[in-house]
Order: sequence, then C-alpha cells, then structure tokens
Amino acid sequence: MSEKRQLKLGAFIMATGHHVSAWRHPASQADAGHNIDHYKDLAQTAERGKFDLVFVADSPAGWERAKDPEALRRSSQGAHFEPITLWAALSQVTSHIGFVATASTTYEDPYLLARKFASLDHISKGRAAWNVVTTGADVSKNFSIPGHPAHADRYERAEEFVDLVKGLWDSYEDDAFVRDKASGVYLDPDKIHQLNHQGKFFTVSGPLNVARPVQGYPVIVQAGASEPGRELAARTAEMIFTANQTLEDAQEFYSDVKGRLGRYGRSTNELLISPGIFPVLGGTEKEAQEEYDYIQSLIHPSIAWTILERQYKGIDLSGYSLDDRAPPLPQNTELNKSRLKLVTDLVERNNLTLRQLYLAVAGARGHRTVVGTPEQVADAIQDWFDNGAADAFNIMPPILPTGLSDFVDQVVPILQRRGIFRTEYEGQTLRENLGLLRPANGLALPALQRKAV
Repeated sequence: MSEKRQLKLGAFIMATGHHVSAWRHPASQADAGHNIDHYKDLAQTAERGKFDLVFVADSPAGWERAKDPEALRRSSQGAHFEPITLWAALSQVTSHIGFVATASTTYEDPYLLARKFASLDHISKGRAAWNVVTTGADVSKNFSIPGHPAHADRYERAEEFVDLVKGLWDSYEDDAFVRDKASGVYLDPDKIHQLNHQGKFFTVSGPLNVARPVQGYPVIVQAGASEPGRELAARTAEMIFTANQTLEDAQEFYSDVKGRLGRYGRSTNELLISPGIFPVLGGTEKEAQEEYDYIQSLIHPSIAWTILERQYKGIDLSGYSLDDRAPPLPQNTELNKSRLKLVTDLVERNNLTLRQLYLAVAGARGHRTVVGTPEQVADAIQDWFDNGAADAFNIMPPILPTGLSDFVDQVVPILQRRGIFRTEYEGQTLRENLGLLRPANGLALPALQRKAV
C-alpha cells in the first residue's frame, strides 16, 4: 500500500511581512530587513513547525521606486539582506529547514552562481535551493549591459544558464576527493570532468572549484507562469512557486505544467507545485476581518498611488480618483508577463475600482488571500491540496514575526491532526524532506560509457 500523500510547506519571508505597510503594524519588527536575530527567529520558528523551507524574494538591484519622494520615505521594501549570505548564517542555527535563494539568470554569471550555491549546499549540509528567475524588472542600468533583454531572450538565456550550472555542479564525481594521507593521494584525476561548454550565450570551460553539492544539485525552484516559464519549469524545475486566485485557475496551471513533464522523460512527482497563500488569522471570522481591515488602513495614500503606478507603468493616472473603475492594464510589456496576467484577470473578474485594486495587491500581490479562523485557513489549504491544485503552499505572513508563529501554533497542528502534514522530518537534506531523488552526475555517466567501449 502506498503512503498517504503529504503536504509540503514553505515560509515566504518578506522582512517585516508581506503587507506593503507591515512595518507600521505594532506587532512587526520595524528594522527586520537588517536584523539577523529577527531572521534567526523566523527560521527556527519555521523549523519548529516542521516546514520544508524558508524563502526570500530578491532582486539584483534596489526595488524600483515611485517618482514621489513621499512614497520613498514611507516604504520599507528596499531594506533586506542578500539571500546567500543570510542563509549561510542561518544554516548554522538550524538543522532541517531548507533555504531557497533567488538568483537571476539575466544578471548573474553561471560560474559564480554555481560556486555560491554549491558552497551553500555544503555549508548547510544539503539544504540549499535555487529559485531561478529571469528578472522581470529592468535593472540594466546597474549592470554593464546595453538594456533589459526581451522576455523571450531572457528565457532562452535561462535555458542555457540552468544547463550550464548543472554541468558545473557535476565537475567532480562524488568520490573524486580521495584524501588518503597514507598514500599521499588527495584527488582522483579520472573523476574530474571538464565541461567545455560553448553555447549561444556562454563559453565556460570548468571545472568548478567546489566539490559536487551534497544533494547532487541544490533543489531547482522556478516561479514563471508565462508560456516560456511553464516550459522551463517542466524541463528543469523541481518545485514551482505560483500565484493563483481561484481553485479553477490553480487546477488549470497544475494540470498544464504536470502534463508537460512527460515530453522530458519526467514523472509527475518530480515537480512540486506550490501556490502562495496570504493568511490573516483570528479567533473568529469577525476578529480576522477586523485584523485585515486594520492592516489595510495602514497604507499611506502615497504608497497606494505607488502601487497603482507600478501596475499602470507608462499610463497617466492623474485624471482618476481612487473610486473610479480601474482602466485596462497595459499589455505591451517585456517585464513580468505572468504577474500582469494575474492582476489583469483579478481586475476583470471582479470589476475593481482603483481603490479595490491597490487594496487587493497591497498584501498578497495577486496571491490568494484567506481571512478567517485557523480551521478555515486549514480548510482552504486542504481543499486545493485534495483537488489537484497544489502539492505544497508558500505561506506569506502579513506581519512578521507574529504571522508565522501564529500559523505554526494554530494552523499546523490542524493539518497534522488531519494526517496531511508531517509531525517529524523524514530526512536530513531538503531533497529527502521534499521526496525528491538525488540526481546522478550527468558528466560521470558519459565517461563511464566511454570507458566501457
């Protein structure tokens, strides 16, 4: 008899919390972005709740700011640690939780990225994961490139980038480092593999100067939901972070991406699909709604217009009031196409005003918002898990640290009692806890085949 399918959980951490004005809430840690003790507490809380992983979003440049200096004065979103450095530190005060770091295939170098993530996997003893992003925002002015590449070009580069990084991680076979003091043999040269990659975007010889990662490869995570994003995930990803508002949309995404795996020789259990969920908890529905309304009331008007300006980039909103119906969003963009579609569907499905639009994206940014009791939040999670919409969930606490600790203390026990979430970790590495196999060395196999001829 097969084991019962188990839910996986990630804690998606945004410094003071996911709500755009979380830093103003009395329960938030206002200096969270640069407070290592705050992040330490969050990682240990997630591990106490038996979460699989913690994740921070990241950009290779500062957050794009509005032209309004008043909005800049009132925003906390530019203040946070670089993720690889942060996770390396926190891996030393935890023992099971996995660490997902975002890194861009458009603005990073494959060799340096492969080296950083291999190092993190060794430092954490097999708990690293790479969130592969192509970077939607134009941050090219901070780098020595002529401009932000087009959407299709970014994904073509990403395909080659991921393959190249995996090849570099395979530079050494698992037993290449002999380290025999008696014989004086440190390394077996026959178990080193020169990559000699020559592609459209990169020429890299290798080998990497870090041993093969503990997990073979750090877990590959991806977050794009556009057509190229779905295809990249089907070919390369082992977990995909996604944003869906309705069960039907989540089921469509789940079945579509899972249905693509076969063409790459992959089975459906090799890719875990993890929607985000923004839970606002209360002892009663009324209390939860009151808390949500209070959080929303903290949004300063200048921040509200900044949110709208980001959605309507290039469109003059000066003639609108917040109570006007939201106009159609611009579709001619080379930026984040999947998020644009999600917000467009949200506006059209609900016929939103501009006020309703900024309130809808101020916290969850298009992810699903659930306001209710711990039982109701658990019900919402189980409904999607049981009905072909999710294998996992990225929990997006509105306020930190309380939003995560409340979820761990109030919702996790309900999921455990229902038998769909673990009470103890299954393994030591992130792969083992996610139920993902350790990949074979792709360069060692051809070498063995050549020797056999």
